[in-house]
Amino acid sequence: MRGRWLIALAAGLWLAAWGRDEFDRWVDATTLPSLRIETSAEVLDRDGRLLRAYTVADGRWRLAVDLDDVDPDYIDMLLTYEDRRFRSHPGVDLRSMARALAQAAWNGRVVSGGSTLTMQVARLLEDGTTGEMGGKLRQMRVALALERRLSKDEILSLYLLLAPFGGNLEGLRAASLSYFGKEPLRLTPAEAALLVAIPQSPETRRPDRAADRAEAARDRVLSRAVTFHLIDAEEAQAALTEPVPGLRQPFPAFAPHLADRARAENPMAGEQRLTLDLPLQKKIESLAAEAVEGKGDQLQVAIVVADHLSGEILASVGSAAFTADARQGFVDMTTALRSPGSTLKPLVYALAFDEGLAHPETLLDDRPMAFGNYAPQNFDRLYRGEIRARQALQMSLNIPVVALTQALGPAKLLSALTKAGVQYEIPGNQPGLAVALGGVGVTLQDMVQLYAALARGGVALPLIWQIDGERPEGQRVVSAVAAWQVGDILAGLAPPPGAPSNRLAYKTGTSYGHRDAWAIGFDGRHVIGVWLGRADGTPVPGAFGAEVAAPVLFQAFNRLKPALDPQPPAPAATLLVSNAQLPQPLQRFRPRDAAFAPAPDAPAVAFPPDGAEVELLSAGLKVRVAGGTAPFTWMVDGTPVAVALRDRETLLALPGTGFVTLSVIDATGRSARAQVRVW
Repeated sequence: MRGRWLIALAAGLWLAAWGRDEFDRWVDATTLPSLRIETSAEVLDRDGRLLRAYTVADGRWRLAVDLDDVDPDYIDMLLTYEDRRFRSHPGVDLRSMARALAQAAWNGRVVSGGSTLTMQVARLLEDGTTGEMGGKLRQMRVALALERRLSKDEILSLYLLLAPFGGNLEGLRAASLSYFGKEPLRLTPAEAALLVAIPQSPETRRPDRAADRAEAARDRVLSRAVTFHLIDAEEAQAALTEPVPGLRQPFPAFAPHLADRARAENPMAGEQRLTLDLPLQKKIESLAAEAVEGKGDQLQVAIVVADHLSGEILASVGSAAFTADARQGFVDMTTALRSPGSTLKPLVYALAFDEGLAHPETLLDDRPMAFGNYAPQNFDRLYRGEIRARQALQMSLNIPVVALTQALGPAKLLSALTKAGVQYEIPGNQPGLAVALGGVGVTLQDMVQLYAALARGGVALPLIWQIDGERPEGQRVVSAVAAWQVGDILAGLAPPPGAPSNRLAYKTGTSYGHRDAWAIGFDGRHVIGVWLGRADGTPVPGAFGAEVAAPVLFQAFNRLKPALDPQPPAPAATLLVSNAQLPQPLQRFRPRDAAFAPAPDAPAVAFPPDGAEVELLSAGLKVRVAGGTAPFTWMVDGTPVAVALRDRETLLALPGTGFVTLSVIDATGRSARAQVRVW
């Protein structure tokens, strides 16, 4: 091996003495290896900071690097240690080769190499051998040709891209990120020296496997740096005390779900820039991990932060951790269809305000009601009687919002969702009044987009997450007045315990069976949505949006900025008056068919409901009346069977089983009836 190396050095000297014309033709005829080097695909944030990188086809980390993004001190140290005449030689340094040849002849062994950085690049491009004579001659020829076709900086950039750093690390940037967890723009003298030393023997000097050898090699580079006045003795002494990294650090993998989505949409792109803000993304990912810590191994969380003025998503967390664990962290819960619970109620109220059905001060009925066969109940199963629309929304009551939805028509609500860019899924494709209470599948990202429309004065602007993505025009969903009214109502909600009273406009929601807990809120500039639940859709007992999701929402705003941006002032056309000052039709909500409907306090057969099949007990048939004024008279098939009853519930004696018509008459003569089958 030693003899072949000496022959190669001698051959280099001979080539230099060869005829100039022949030599030039020989160099110019060189077939160069491909200079198109595959680099790791990268997903960057809005300012070009690395969110996530992907290995190249053979599983290596090889990240693109620009000279302007490399610490100049590292470049000086590299050239001083590896190739001091790099800027002046034509690819082969005859002086270095002559010196190496003389040293080898004097010592009987190879003491120093004669390879230039350009020759090393030639070897790396072709993955060639180092010691074989044929390989060395080939490196010299390719190096000479490279120098004629590329600039010195281009050759240096190739070295920074291809230099081996142990294992599957190639290139300076990959090594700096893996060993130090940072970009190579700002390196300490110790870090720069280590990165100079490793490529000379990448497997035996890997700091994660041979820290002692890596340290010794680094120290030799530092000594050379002192000799050539790159650093002073004091800096070198401090650098010698700096420990070498004993472990490789994982490559950045922030916003993994969104990065994967970008990669899937454009797999050939070497670099994609998203609208995310890396420092904020880190804070929100940390918050997500904290939100599920200590709450079982299946609870999952998703968070979306957006600038509602521009429509740009600033942070997106699809799960607390991107792993295939019990939480199914690999599932992006920002795009999963889930029931929104009560978070659609603000849209219903905004539409009702626009349609002239109600005003924030309008009185609504909160009492037991049946809408055909649909008889919703409030979450706490309590009823407040007449209540202002403002309070009904803040208390998230179900009966008033269903009544408004019936007056609007479910199709009106679904049309508004479509205008807002919300892609929904109706179970059984049968839209009904239950849509207002969460009987529809939507995604967290779309719900954030809907609330962004309310925050933006009623105009929906599709959220974007790619810098170069399309920016479509928005559609008006509700009027500016209705949007402001809803925002003003939501800003009056009391914050969770311990959270600041900062007039954040927000709404919580809990889906049927405690499968989904939501909290979505906005201020004058930003909108944030939080979802908690289990990825597989199983219930989470005791999980309420107000108790588990709302605190996370307020913490997210706190990590976004120190203080909220103020809510906008009321539009000029907003009617800011009390209930008594409202026009008569707006003082008390009445559906459009109210003229043909019974009065709100009219009697109704509460049990058994119309069309029911009930068992006849030995003591009689149990019946109950709602509404009306006592005393009550009960009739069966037109025959009075109980008269002047003050109790609302009683037992009626029946002659037998079969179909019967029950009627109840109150003290004012108002009546109600129900047809049932008794068995």
